[in-house]
Amino acid sequence: MSGEENKCNLLGLDETALIEYFTAMGEKPFRARQALKWIHFFGVTDFDQMTTFSKDLRQRLRDNATIIPPKIIFEKPSSDGTYKWLLEMADGNRVETVYIPERQRGTLCVSSQVGCALNCSFCSTGKQGFSRNLTTAEIIGQVWVAARRLSKIGGEHDRQVTNVVMMGMGEPLLNFDPVVSAMDLMMDDNAYGLAKRRVTLSTSGVVPAMEQLRQVSDVALAVSLHAPTDELRDILVPINKKYPLAELMAMCKKYFQGQPRRKITFEYVMLDGVNDTPKHAKQLINCLQGVPAKVNLIPFNPFPKTIYQRSSDAAIDKFQKILMAAGLTTITRRTRGDDIDAACGQLVGEVNDRTRRSERIDKIMVQVVNKHQALDGQLEQNNH
Repeated sequence: MSGEENKCNLLGLDETALIEYFTAMGEKPFRARQALKWIHFFGVTDFDQMTTFSKDLRQRLRDNATIIPPKIIFEKPSSDGTYKWLLEMADGNRVETVYIPERQRGTLCVSSQVGCALNCSFCSTGKQGFSRNLTTAEIIGQVWVAARRLSKIGGEHDRQVTNVVMMGMGEPLLNFDPVVSAMDLMMDDNAYGLAKRRVTLSTSGVVPAMEQLRQVSDVALAVSLHAPTDELRDILVPINKKYPLAELMAMCKKYFQGQPRRKITFEYVMLDGVNDTPKHAKQLINCLQGVPAKVNLIPFNPFPKTIYQRSSDAAIDKFQKILMAAGLTTITRRTRGDDIDAACGQLVGEVNDRTRRSERIDKIMVQVVNKHQALDGQLEQNNH
């Protein structure tokens, strides 16, 4: 291992950790805020450029620390203005990060793990398997890279990161401490200065970690729901077998307790003939009863070997109207970046799969099809 690899990567230290780092060096705590600004606000990686530090401090930092962001392997623009980056970590694992420009904001979709262990049946990320958690430096490094690149790309409109969603590769709550530290950096005024409602964590429903999150962070919350019943969600989102809907909804009801204006966004991918019928819409209304909710309908984005198809525009429109008639705020997400495989559910990166899932994927797909057919047959019998 080289000397550089033994050095502390300051990119991954939030203010609390930087205060500890600098005080251990015999420096005043305010050096932490200065370092944050140099690294994240100005994007400086060369200690010699940190002119508010003495020459002696800069030398000690060169000897003991480093600032190393993820490496850009390629950058791919979409026809709609979306950008996707494939980023490589020091160990060769790669993740994808996506920037989505809109009229009033620019949203960065950030990964928290290399791959994903949850194996949701409609998601290409899950199909790749799981390698490891990302460190704080690797998570915030995606924001660092995007902010630097967007400032150089420029163009017709000012491109900048105004919102971050932890909706990339992985389940953020299964990498709790690094994700929370990275989100703290996103919201730090000396780093990226994002408001708490402009940072959103998306979870598939790791209920105990949701309770922990509400105690330590005030970011916005999204829940990947995708099904209104346990029977269907067990197939689409297997973690439901561990934390079923009754338990998940009980947590969602209390998550923003005492904050009546805040709502949880429920993400619902629209799968043709699977979860998109009027009956499913009515079941979803019952499921969300008493929950401070808004619903985000996501047209399914196909990927190789998937068994699913996208719901028709007519089916999505009908589904949305049923929810809205029941008083649920409901929007249909516009598909962005699908021409570069950067749309929701399409991020794959390059994963050294420790689960060996990629070798078993065809068998798993057959099992999912059989389960769907059995469930359809059961529902048909119940209807008669």
